[in-house]
Amino acid sequence: MTLQDVLHEHSSSIINEAMIALQRSHLSNYEKAGTEHTHQRIKALFVLTARGIKERNVGPMIAHANTIAEERFKAGYDLSEVQTAFNVLEETIWRHVIKSVPAADLAEALGLVGTVLGAGKDALARNYVSLASKTKAPSLNLASLFTGTAG
Repeated sequence: MTLQDVLHEHSSSIINEAMIALQRSHLSNYEKAGTEHTHQRIKALFVLTARGIKERNVGPMIAHANTIAEERFKAGYDLSEVQTAFNVLEETIWRHVIKSVPAADLAEALGLVGTVLGAGKDALARNYVSLASKTKAPSLNLASLFTGTAG
């Protein structure tokens, strides 16, 4: 079975399994957003991943990641929460690929998955950190680590 076949034939399972993994993480902002809304977000990320692999183009994924970095930053999400959504989807896709793709094709298949999602994670992190550096973000305030170090 090819990577394209796996993504097409297992799309529902991949999305549902990624949702279950995300729910196990108990990320407060995703729990507040609700199951249906979060499901739509995971589905959109999956669709962009499959598209990026099929077209060999990470541009749409990068554009999406930049948009969600801004949206999630403004909504008060921690970067780690959003990165977790990318990670659970990637891990779920990997499991399906490893089960279904011939061993001779695994390196390329996993490389494609990692490249598309990695480009998204990189854009997400760069944009989020850029936004955070322009404001006083509690998650980046390290002053509390040095309390009590004087004298």
